[in-house]
Amino acid sequence: MDPTSRPAVVIDNGTGYTKMGFAGNVEPCFIQPTVVAVNESFLNQSRSSSKANWLAQYSAGVMADLDFFIGDEALARSRASNTYNLTYPIRHGQVDNWDAMERYWQQCIFNYLRCDPEDHYFLLTESPLTAPESREYTGEIMFETFNVPGLYIAVNSVLALAAGYTTSKCEMTGVVVDVGDGATHVVPVADGYVIGSSIKSIPIAGKDVTLFIQQLMRERGEKIPPEDSFEAARKVKEMYCYTCSDIVKEFNKHDKEPAKYIKQWRGIRPKTGAPYSCDIGYERFLGPEVFFSPEIYSSDFTTPLPAVIDKCIQSAPIDTRRALYKNIVLSGGSTMFKDFHRRLQRDLKKIVDARVLASDARLGGEVKAQPVEVNVVSHPIQRFAVWFGGC
Repeated sequence: MDPTSRPAVVIDNGTGYTKMGFAGNVEPCFIQPTVVAVNESFLNQSRSSSKANWLAQYSAGVMADLDFFIGDEALARSRASNTYNLTYPIRHGQVDNWDAMERYWQQCIFNYLRCDPEDHYFLLTESPLTAPESREYTGEIMFETFNVPGLYIAVNSVLALAAGYTTSKCEMTGVVVDVGDGATHVVPVADGYVIGSSIKSIPIAGKDVTLFIQQLMRERGEKIPPEDSFEAARKVKEMYCYTCSDIVKEFNKHDKEPAKYIKQWRGIRPKTGAPYSCDIGYERFLGPEVFFSPEIYSSDFTTPLPAVIDKCIQSAPIDTRRALYKNIVLSGGSTMFKDFHRRLQRDLKKIVDARVLASDARLGGEVKAQPVEVNVVSHPIQRFAVWFGGC
């Protein structure tokens, strides 16, 4: 079968979620957590036996489907039974466990997309700070294990810019603010090329927001089952959190009208099946606030995201800066909070305007600097911007 006659397979592997599907589709076919659950008995059997090609064993029927699971099914198996070990192949945007990653790809291709890898070209994504060795490992697995006819590994930030939702005409100069589950990168791109020396990253990402919400709920004494506390915090983050314009005013609003702002989360205990509930209050706006006031979460890193974006653009070549400020593109699930783009644009505009005023003051009014346009682009598909860019 000629691979050009069939659509390419596009897989965007993120720290938290993997988006997979075929080029030309209007949305990803599957969105699954990037996690593998392996049966302990299978692990022990694997250690005692000589190492063989597990994919060949799978194809021959030696390895049962029950030996390992991925995605939501893996999480469900782990919560229901202690015999499954969870492995997260990707940490902080980098592949950390290649055996687990290979298994994950196998399930994606055969059990989810249900395609023959020999009949399709493949497009995979990588972080802008990925080492060349990682790309070599990926190519080795894809060509030698899955025997794909062609492979392209793209930088996810460039794909997010190429998604084409910024303007009617695809603009390939801009700054991509990619806030995923395990890593946050600010990547300047000029004419489709990454300005590598100006890439900035911060140690706060979507998982940190989840952990912060989990911590706040625990400190307040909410009775959430320990085995479900992280998952409950993640769902609270995705369903109820929003970005506030002023944290002090938001505290006052919640205190004056608690009935209006407090939400209730209802869940089911994984082991007993009994229902439980808890109140969601300050967590709704304190979670996303870690990007703008990181000191409330950690004393190790206290630079707000708008300041990091400004440093990124200021370190880029001077002739690209105005174009970069004009096209700041959001990407990743952790940029989907309500009013996130408005707060980011407002805070960044304050920094830029303050610099322009300081420049005017130094020049004594003889030469007046032109105002700098700051534009943060938001779109409903920005959660899947990288995947759409790959299509």
